[in-house]
Amino acid sequence: MAVKLPIYMDYNATTPVDPRVLEAMLPYFTQMFGNAASRNHSFGWEAEAAVDKAREQVAALIGASEKEIIWTSGSTESNNLAIKGAADMYKDKGRHIITALHEHKAVLDPCKRLQKEGFDVTFLQPDRSGVITAAQVAEAIRPDTILISLMWANNEIGTINEIPGIGKICKEKDIIFHTDATQWVGKMPTDVEEAGIDLLSASAHKMYGPKGVGFLYVRRRKPRVRLTPLFDGGGHERGMRSGTLNVTGIVGMGAAAEICQREMAQESARIRAMRDRLETAILARLDATRVNGQVDRRLPQTSNISFAYVEGESLMMAIKEIAVSSGSACTSASLEPSYVLKSLGIGDDLAHSSLRFGLGRFTTDEEVDYAIESVVRGVSRLREMSPLYELAMEGIDPSTVEWGKH
Repeated sequence: MAVKLPIYMDYNATTPVDPRVLEAMLPYFTQMFGNAASRNHSFGWEAEAAVDKAREQVAALIGASEKEIIWTSGSTESNNLAIKGAADMYKDKGRHIITALHEHKAVLDPCKRLQKEGFDVTFLQPDRSGVITAAQVAEAIRPDTILISLMWANNEIGTINEIPGIGKICKEKDIIFHTDATQWVGKMPTDVEEAGIDLLSASAHKMYGPKGVGFLYVRRRKPRVRLTPLFDGGGHERGMRSGTLNVTGIVGMGAAAEICQREMAQESARIRAMRDRLETAILARLDATRVNGQVDRRLPQTSNISFAYVEGESLMMAIKEIAVSSGSACTSASLEPSYVLKSLGIGDDLAHSSLRFGLGRFTTDEEVDYAIESVVRGVSRLREMSPLYELAMEGIDPSTVEWGKH
């Protein structure tokens, strides 16, 4: 079977909308177009009913009550509302926040903003495999710690933090616990009760829903979490997030959540098998190549591979018919090596030579085979032109060479 080019392998950046999701959304653009806050006619009631149904679908996916779902424009807004909203609401109890160096910028930047406002933030250093442990968190907690924000799974390397263990510590210490679960929700089983989570961010476009819509789970009991809103208006969404609801997007997110819940186990097994095959073949055929992150504790769809003596940007050009990324989509406009990989202690050269493959629902075995051949061919060709690779093959460490001045 001929492979249709280009091939999409950047599912961690965004996913295509599932046709079943699009079908659910379409009537809400043209026929059932009411404002969910219009409480005095059938157009509004119809929209409100659709929003309520989506709330139930999303809540079921994460083991929450539908009353705990706050609609947002996506994970960046959810993270900002959770972190800034909780910091402001609980600042009289203390001003210390804990996060990690390899979080997404949508967590790091709100935390840095809070630092400027007088909060003290501890940025935990992940271990070499990219994991934050419960023990690390316990050690960093102080009497004035009010909020801990740690992602469930990393967007670049797919490694999974010890979230249930961290949640347990937060419960014992009466500290609000937020997790950015953007890459996790819809791919892996989620239970906010079991994991001891108070605030959870997720985005529709990472789970085959539309862009521009997401949610924030806000715990209602034991404890009842309160947030200062980011912006004020008509008091929508329990007063935490004013603004006319994106009904079409919300319907899409609900439909996407229901499909994920139903098909998750089967889908994860299929995608994991394809990813393992991709990695095994590439590592068997190319030396000086390594998989980043903790190999046995990561998301099924994510593979981050470093190819020594090859520059990531050049390799992306060499395999330009395959859409992959080096670094995360949100920060790859800069040519800096990935800050996530650097936080694991990986040197600039290897961080610069890494590619992230994100597989997904519509990835085929034929596409994986094509990607393997393309990557092997591209890396081999670039290494043939690399004096560093030649030196390494002769047993000389290129970093020890003193290059003559001309």
